[in-house]
Amino acid sequence: MKPILVLNGPNLNLLGTRQPEIYGRETLADVETLCASTAAARGLSVTCRQSNREYELIDWVQAARSENAAIVINPGAFSHTSVALLDALNAFDGPVIEVHISNIHRREPFRHHSYVSTRAEAVIAGAGVQGYAFAVERAARLLKG
Repeated sequence: MKPILVLNGPNLNLLGTRQPEIYGRETLADVETLCASTAAARGLSVTCRQSNREYELIDWVQAARSENAAIVINPGAFSHTSVALLDALNAFDGPVIEVHISNIHRREPFRHHSYVSTRAEAVIAGAGVQGYAFAVERAARLLKG
């Protein structure tokens, strides 16, 4: 089976050092290791990518149409602003799982709306980086029926 694409949006490269009281002390490398081990336990693999550039995330989502079975995405701030990212996700046929480390619904009001959520089969928020493992597990279950 094609790998699950794990996408991380802007500022997630700063995990572990950026606002650890909100995002924790785990790094992006820790998240990628967690996703890989979670997928491997289910006989799957992941491809992990991070970008601060909206167009790059869109390009990767478009490429996923032929390269990946599912997408796990933490769009970061693009959750609340990017119709273009939503449009790219809408062109992807596989499952999409949205993940947020913090509970966006307990934060500033502008964070309460996510364009990506309208496409996602599931949204996981507020579980810390463990949410990525939940997201990979959910994608695996959807892929295996």
